[in-house]
Amino acid sequence: MRDYLIARWGKEIAEKIKTIDAQRWLKSLHNNNGLAWTTVAKIRSIMCRIYTIGIVHQKVSKNPIEKVETPSKSNYKAIMITPAQTMAILGKFGHNLLHFTLLLACAATALRASELIALRWADILWEEGRIRISKRWAKGKDGDTKTEASDAYVPMHPVLRESFKDWHKQTPYRKKSDFVFPSFKCFGKVPLSASIFVADHLRPAALAVGVRIPRGARFGFHNLRASLSNWLVNKRK
Repeated sequence: MRDYLIARWGKEIAEKIKTIDAQRWLKSLHNNNGLAWTTVAKIRSIMCRIYTIGIVHQKVSKNPIEKVETPSKSNYKAIMITPAQTMAILGKFGHNLLHFTLLLACAATALRASELIALRWADILWEEGRIRISKRWAKGKDGDTKTEASDAYVPMHPVLRESFKDWHKQTPYRKKSDFVFPSFKCFGKVPLSASIFVADHLRPAALAVGVRIPRGARFGFHNLRASLSNWLVNKRK
């Protein structure tokens, strides 16, 4: 809102903004500012929504953004790692059971980082051999899962189950309502920060075992998820 919409249109009269001007501006965000088309599409969606609400409240009579079109396909390609590389990365965390279990859970279940760090011990269904996914951690609090399909259960491999058991014995936060992956800095009141963990631990470990990560390229939990999916698909062929 501040960096793009208000910066460009904040002093314009809403009724006088033309579709063609908005179209050219959005295109320039990609061509000149280097924004991905998916990001441009989101900016366009926000602007369109503002006009829609304005019409409802009789502040404007038309929505010039409604007919603006932007490509929304991402050109992002995740860096794939092999099962051997995944094991090598895990080997870097043998001294830290919290970090090891977190990465093993991601590699074995392909859950999103926000879903993993939102887990409480009550979600680990030991006898059923399943993990319940009913929420995700976003903006410092529990939120709904990203999609309806995400609100479900995932199987818990016996190896992962044993790692969870070992970590449950070691963690000082083992009540059913406690986070499985707590922030010790915050005394377990919130989960650890996924972004800080990636920057301080996961990415350096991946580089250390020989994963090629181009300068500026994204690498994190999503790469473990994508790699598991890619490996399973190719295994079935």
